[in-house]
Amino acid sequence: MLSRVADCVYWMSRYLERAENIARFVDVNYNLSLDLGNRLREQWEPLVYTSGDHEDFVERYGHSSQRNVINFLTFDVKNMNSVLACLSAARENARTVRDIISSAVFEELNKFYHQVKNAAHDPRVLEEPHDFFHQVKRNSHLILGMLDATISRDEAWYFAHVGRLIERADKTSRILDVKYYILLPQVADVGTPLDSIQWAALLKSAGALEMYRKSRGRITPRDVVDFLLFDREFPRAIRFCLSEAEESLLAILGTAHSMYRNEAERRIGQLSAEIDYAQVDDIIRTGLHEYLDSFQTKLNAVGGAISESFFGHTSENATPVGAS
Repeated sequence: MLSRVADCVYWMSRYLERAENIARFVDVNYNLSLDLGNRLREQWEPLVYTSGDHEDFVERYGHSSQRNVINFLTFDVKNMNSVLACLSAARENARTVRDIISSAVFEELNKFYHQVKNAAHDPRVLEEPHDFFHQVKRNSHLILGMLDATISRDEAWYFAHVGRLIERADKTSRILDVKYYILLPQVADVGTPLDSIQWAALLKSAGALEMYRKSRGRITPRDVVDFLLFDREFPRAIRFCLSEAEESLLAILGTAHSMYRNEAERRIGQLSAEIDYAQVDDIIRTGLHEYLDSFQTKLNAVGGAISESFFGHTSENATPVGAS
């Protein structure tokens, strides 16, 4: 497979996963604001921290109101991490490799992009966005299902799978970091009903609330952290994502497990092993924020190594935004 083709498939999948995750945690936050109203301080600003675009948001928007944050994270084409910008990038990458992916995947992704682009001109979406975000998540799941059902398990599928899982691990770590480090700055809030509601909202952001309750029962901060970091079976847990991504990356070159042929395989194997041997109590004791910050740095290094080892460059895939 040409490196250019692999690059496009990988980033198509990453951008699609990113769009879904943004829609997911904005929707949960909107519903939480309806339940708690003014009792939840600085309700919207932490979402901008989650995406890593806080400085850009403050410079261009200033006040972190519901309308400003939803517009920035959903429809702002100058924000490369907005839902619309991600879908534009995913669509452009898919257009480049139409002969590799199935026509059904491209047609659905193209329709998805235009639905979101048209919604940007509907003022009702910013005021009552729940139905819109629900549709974004459904469309993302539909395309994911099509990818799995209509593409052979060859190099293209493995690169798409790796991209999706790397992105998912990153977003799980970010929503966990925001809740633990930013959303509750007052020690007095810890252990209160408000605290429990927010931990439940965090699980909803990761689509994890029902599976968490089935395996862990009562919601406690320690068990939530343990579940989202180390669960081996839940598909949005960081350990699961890294394990699956490592398997797919090794399958591309046929590398045996516990061995590596390039820097990407070495880095993802090392990070996966670190997760396997970590203990939640040790992490909380020494600082969850510090651990997650270090994890994100290492995961970014994995992404950089994948680009350098397989695609021949180190910069993130760049595609035009606002395509017709």
